[in-house]
Amino acid sequence: MPTFLVIYRHSPENCGAFNDKARKAVEELARKQDERCKKHGVKIVEEWHVPEEHIIFVVYEAPSLEAFQRYNMEPEVLAMSEYETAEIKIVYRMKEAMKILRARAGR
Repeated sequence: MPTFLVIYRHSPENCGAFNDKARKAVEELARKQDERCKKHGVKIVEEWHVPEEHIIFVVYEAPSLEAFQRYNMEPEVLAMSEYETAEIKIVYRMKEAMKILRARAGR
């Protein structure tokens, strides 16, 4: 199951703590989160927030890249692009990375 690290960034002006429109978008995103995840088979593994830097880190697992892309095309997710940017990276746990490394080395 692919794992994705998404780094969300927003400016202080677009922070839900100060911007009513951004706050409403975040609330709508959160309100339907479980339903959206279930629909696409996506699991949120963990979330971290760095308030002073207006950065949020979220680790997701999804059955495929396509499922994760469909999840990200949902209206509530797309609405957040007005207030923040998202940098998406496919990541591996270190155990998985070591298996790949050993396999490529022929061990």
